[in-house]
Amino acid sequence: MVDTSLWKKKDPDQPEISLPTLKSQRTKMGKSEDSEKKKKIKDVEISVPIVYGNAAFWLGKKASEYQSHKWTVYVRGATNEDLSVVVKRAVFQLHSSFNNPTRVVESAPFELSESGWGEFEIAITLFFYNDVCEKPLNLYHHLKLYPEDESGPMSTKKPVVVESYDEVVFTEPSESFLARVQNHPAVTFPRLPAGVTLPPPVSTEDESKKKRGDTKDHPLSQWFLNFSEADELLQLAAARQQVQAHIAKLRRQISLTDGQNQQFKPL
Repeated sequence: MVDTSLWKKKDPDQPEISLPTLKSQRTKMGKSEDSEKKKKIKDVEISVPIVYGNAAFWLGKKASEYQSHKWTVYVRGATNEDLSVVVKRAVFQLHSSFNNPTRVVESAPFELSESGWGEFEIAITLFFYNDVCEKPLNLYHHLKLYPEDESGPMSTKKPVVVESYDEVVFTEPSESFLARVQNHPAVTFPRLPAGVTLPPPVSTEDESKKKRGDTKDHPLSQWFLNFSEADELLQLAAARQQVQAHIAKLRRQISLTDGQNQQFKPL
């Protein structure tokens, strides 16, 4: 796992940020059940970096016993691009104490805002278009309202922000999916195998809808964490884990060798 303290903002004018360890480095989606009906591109993967989390503002003098914070939970592109090219809808499962705890968001931005006083786990289910993947992706986020340093003063201007990064990987994508997203900034597009050609992309998105879908001008964007180097950090963390595992193995071998030498040591 990555040491996410690397992403914690140190500027005093920035929000109180509490970062968990990353829940997943890469989430590979299974092949479509009706893959035989679609033309698949072998040996190709499409990755979609996403960020999911929440931002919570303390209500200050307006706070009451049961309404202390206003918060927003969301799923966004890692660089704030519009995810609606891949995600069809998102379902947020709130605590049962909320009215209508199952909230369905049919279009981007995939988010919802509420107010309350308690922290709890939110289940987020992402549904994709048919040419992307039939199986939904389940994410889990623990709503965070209070800063880690509970002894410090709370602020109505600096939110508590908690975000997790995940790279969703679609293996053997359909030709229609590849053709549709080949120039879209939310998607990490692969190198195609020799001999594979795609038709020119045809934009079917309404520009005003696309503008609403990205989060570059989102009211909370100034508080979003920067995950632009998340892939590199993940790779470094994985390499470090491999080195640590190798060192531990060598130590066990040395310890075993020392033990054997002790057995044959002359009295």
